[in-house]
Amino acid sequence: MYLLFCRMQRFFSYTSIAFFIILFLASCKSQKQLSQSTKPTAQVDSLALIQADSILVAEQQVLGDTVISEIDSVFVEPAPLVIKKDTIIITAVGDIMLGTNFPETYYLPPNEGKEMLSGVSPSFANSDIVFGNLEGVILNSGGTQKKCKNPKACYLFRSPEYMASRLYEAGFNLFSVANNHAGDFGPEGRANTARLLDSLEINFAGNFERPYIMFEKDGVSYGFAAFAPNKGTPNINDLAGAKATITHLDSLVDIVIVSFHGGAEGSKYTAVPNEHEYFYGEDRGNVYEFAHTMIDSGADIILGHGPHVPRGVEVYKNRFIAYSLGNFATYARFNLRGVNGLAPIIKIIMNNEGEFLSGQIISAKQVGRGVPVIDHENKAAKLIWELSKKDLPELSISIDESGFISYLHH
Repeated sequence: MYLLFCRMQRFFSYTSIAFFIILFLASCKSQKQLSQSTKPTAQVDSLALIQADSILVAEQQVLGDTVISEIDSVFVEPAPLVIKKDTIIITAVGDIMLGTNFPETYYLPPNEGKEMLSGVSPSFANSDIVFGNLEGVILNSGGTQKKCKNPKACYLFRSPEYMASRLYEAGFNLFSVANNHAGDFGPEGRANTARLLDSLEINFAGNFERPYIMFEKDGVSYGFAAFAPNKGTPNINDLAGAKATITHLDSLVDIVIVSFHGGAEGSKYTAVPNEHEYFYGEDRGNVYEFAHTMIDSGADIILGHGPHVPRGVEVYKNRFIAYSLGNFATYARFNLRGVNGLAPIIKIIMNNEGEFLSGQIISAKQVGRGVPVIDHENKAAKLIWELSKKDLPELSISIDESGFISYLHH
């Protein structure tokens, strides 16, 4: 019995050794085949190559008294490697209303506005985001006209559908519809505006149907939310609700953009007072408090509009804030005298974490009935710098005469 046990032990030892030799040789063969057959499956910047990985799977089968081991290679395709851009360029302007057919077509520009933005649209080149505040609705006719409490302060804007193409051709890809004119022609106006912007793949937000939006461009994910003190829009005075929206977006995307339509209107209201502003009895919000609260909640850039004049800018917690971008392209129905006619274009460069790196205020102005052109006297940039120094004393940035924005310590 003892001899039989020794022979069996010797037999299993030889078998085990043989099994591991077979396993080793098969593994080497498999790895050799892998190195010869693997091909790149993705390319990043023409340099970084990603190869398929493999997992060696050992299977054992028992045939009678013999254990047979098989080695196979299972190829696993990796997920494509997405490398985020190092820098993001966001270009922003203020209020846009390219012309209205209400109350009459006299308020429309010639040639369907085809040349209206040609003098300034080259400034949008190389931007990831081109933003503006869309005043009024895009609707050929009809709609439910808004009734105004104060007829003297009531203007209704209804732009023909071809104007949506003018916006697309200029390069806009993001709009706020949170303002006091987005409901000028009732639900019909809102719905048709949304339909046309969606058809052109222009992102927008700022009403109850779409208080915010998330989208992706060139591997970077964006969240955008817009606020105003007006009916049918997310309320700028509801700080708790706004904070919840921005915190939610910040948990899901790379860059959070916030727009607000707030502050009193007109040439007397270029200051940022850090208190609630009222206009015609309406609480237009404390835009300073709102902007800082949004950044505290996760926003990366704040783009303000509403006063129809430029206001100061600042960088807070390495995030850029524009308190009002004024009027940009507002045809025939707007007061464009003096500072009301300045049309700054702000180009902000940030890293892919949303931190401000540098920027430029490209000065423009509206001429004639409301056509924006580049202003070589740089009046908008000079005014914004003066207002920033006056109203926002804890500035960490400077703006030179050409409009270039940089950190003070750089």
